[in-house]
Amino acid sequence: MNLPNIIRPEHTFIGVSAPTKWRALQTIADKAAKAFSVDGQTILKALEAREKLGSTGIGNGIAIPHAAIDGMTSPRGLLLRFAQPLDFEAIDDIATDIAVVLLFGENNRGEYLNVLSAIARRLQSDGVLAAMRKARTVDEFYSDFIADSRV
Repeated sequence: MNLPNIIRPEHTFIGVSAPTKWRALQTIADKAAKAFSVDGQTILKALEAREKLGSTGIGNGIAIPHAAIDGMTSPRGLLLRFAQPLDFEAIDDIATDIAVVLLFGENNRGEYLNVLSAIARRLQSDGVLAAMRKARTVDEFYSDFIADSRV
């Protein structure tokens, strides 16, 4: 799985402000709409619907919001670090400071599971999260996530 084809440097953000999970989803939808030329309300509704099924906060301060979006032809993503950790209702109750967003087309449902798996494996790699949390620039943050991720 070549994560740099899905999450690009220009779709990486640090210092993102959001007081709640629901406001974070709105911010994510706005950023994704600009990045991928897809309607922001469509993205927001899909992310909210997915979140209502169960939190995408996977624990250890990480969330992986994801949803199928009409009109998307291939999986695309965003990488974010929040200015302040927020309650994403993760199973371990640890506040979320990093989100990896994955959006995919209806025809890519099979592929997105492989992408989610690659993202989760990357975030569990030794030292990756610590490096991402210490990164001072967007470039460092992105590089810490992507390094050696071409599986």
